Amino acid sequence: MAASRIPGFNAKTSLPIRVFNSIINPHHQLCVRYLHKSRKPAAVPSPTPFVPDVETFLRLIGRNMSRYSSKITGWKQLFTADSAEFRELGIEMTRDRRYIMRWREKFRQQDYGPGGDLENVVDGVAELRAVEVPIESAKDVQSGKAANTDEKPLDVASMGTATLSPGMRYAIVNLPPGETELKDPSKPLKKFAHYKLHHGNMIKGPYAQIIPNTWSTAVKVQVTDGMWEHKRGRKIDGGQRRQKEIRAKRALAERRKAAA
Repeated sequence: MAASRIPGFNAKTSLPIRVFNSIINPHHQLCVRYLHKSRKPAAVPSPTPFVPDVETFLRLIGRNMSRYSSKITGWKQLFTADSAEFRELGIEMTRDRRYIMRWREKFRQQDYGPGGDLENVVDGVAELRAVEVPIESAKDVQSGKAANTDEKPLDVASMGTATLSPGMRYAIVNLPPGETELKDPSKPLKKFAHYKLHHGNMIKGPYAQIIPNTWSTAVKVQVTDGMWEHKRGRKIDGGQRRQKEIRAKRALAERRKAAA
């Protein structure tokens, strides 16, 4: 085939156009991508007490990803393999590979699902309790107006309530199983995502199982299949693009059936 008919070649010199332009124009430079080779690979995060291994990670993200636990042999492989390597391991469906890679990136950014930030975990079970801790700052104090004529601010928190000691407030803590009291209240408390206090000292959150005889002041969170799953959408009547067509055909069939 003549050079003039080959796309990307100069007809007179039979050279690729990019090379020809770089010769006749000294200011023309070839644009070569080096970023994907020079960029450092992303760091491999450490396992957490709630997610200690690959099998638990795949169980948590749901969509039956646990069936691939035998194909991914180690934690480092999970966070370093690319899509092509996952395919060689036997994860054939592109949708599944993308889902695993999306969740591993969220895990790398510490964007966990329910229970992922818990620290005291034994055999996949963690306990959360609402305990009394000292009020740390003035913003934690709920102040009101006194009923006397001077209208001095009334420190409600310092007086205490029927269920709360004076100068204390409720906070959610992750204690080792079996413990009910916070050993060192002076240490800064960690806030746990997805779990909050409701009606004073009642703990609410996803997959929180109430411990008997605690009246929702203590719950346990256990590793469960699909805890972090992102649910897939459902196509109703053929989906958004075919919905009108499917419903029109169905209505036509019903009218014909009624007329027969």
